[in-house]
Amino acid sequence: MHIVVLGTGMIGTTVVSEVAKFNEIDVITAVDVRQQSIDKCLEIANNPKVVGQVASLETEEDIAKVLKGADVAVACLPHSLSLVAIKAAIESKCHLVDLVGSKFSEKIALYKEAQEAGVLIIPGCGVAPGITNFLAAQGIEMLEEAEEAVMICGGIPRHPVPPLWYQVVFRLESVLGLYTKPAVAVENGELVELPPLSGLEKITFPEPVGNCEAVITDAHSTAYILKDKVKNLYEKTVRYPGHWEKMNVLGELGFLDDQPTKVGEITTTPRAFAEKILAPKMIGASNEDITVLRVEVSGMKEGKSTKHIWEMVDLYDHERRITSMAKTTAIPAAITAKWIATNKITETGVVPIESIIIRERFQPFVEELNRLGVNINYKEEALV
Repeated sequence: MHIVVLGTGMIGTTVVSEVAKFNEIDVITAVDVRQQSIDKCLEIANNPKVVGQVASLETEEDIAKVLKGADVAVACLPHSLSLVAIKAAIESKCHLVDLVGSKFSEKIALYKEAQEAGVLIIPGCGVAPGITNFLAAQGIEMLEEAEEAVMICGGIPRHPVPPLWYQVVFRLESVLGLYTKPAVAVENGELVELPPLSGLEKITFPEPVGNCEAVITDAHSTAYILKDKVKNLYEKTVRYPGHWEKMNVLGELGFLDDQPTKVGEITTTPRAFAEKILAPKMIGASNEDITVLRVEVSGMKEGKSTKHIWEMVDLYDHERRITSMAKTTAIPAAITAKWIATNKITETGVVPIESIIIRERFQPFVEELNRLGVNINYKEEALV
């Protein structure tokens, strides 16, 4: 079996390293636009099954050339290339696991094309979107009547420093989207669009995390897929106390706007300017991070009000020498790619993870996550 990994940044390199450990996979091609990034990836993976390939990844044609003849691909690319990669995978008849969950309606519109090509496209297959999605879907499956599903997740620094108490562990582009995009959720069984940074609440996680705050962010595919199965559904993103308020002020003042503006002789956008200013403020005291996750699904089970709760507090992985965010994002994608390659997943079309890792596949997938170091705890509570 041949798997192609598109992009050899931090998460892409982790996907390559993890997939290379699977006996079922024969060849892994790590593709990037920069030879330096590929060389680093090959050094970290340290596995003869991994080969590197420098290639342009800008257009559908570029990516389709790379995917020809491969069994499965994992896209670890910027948001702007997600839809491009999906179209390329369909064109080259290669299954694709994509880490990006945005533009779901545009992706699901390609369902028939993917099905006719005989390939499976899974968008949003990381930690959030990804793990949170199928936990919420499974929780709903375990109830006779689902009242509410809340998916809570966030990447936070192990050693936070002022003024923002946050550090970027992947793309700042993706992070800033949280502060500016309206959030799709489900209320009373209907899709709703909520203002950015709404629903601020205090929340606590086990040590070493402690007190945090969460706001409602975009639920991506989950809202569309599960709206007919649950009355209310929200995704929330976690930060340390005070962070959201400061970012909200920047948003209100227009520093995160995308409209071009002229500063002297230079034309730029407030957001591009803000990225330059904020980037050094989000480096952090160390590269150690924490990923927190909690999914709560409540409703009726056997005539009783019940809540299913899954929780994860994942720390920087010293053994692998990678961030928690890289690990918890890459490993679900790596497992999913292997399951497609070995026919444990046989659907075709554009199908989100919450429609795949449920029922009989759910527990085996969670157990494999646990074996690879992504430990998710579960409990059931009876509600009064």
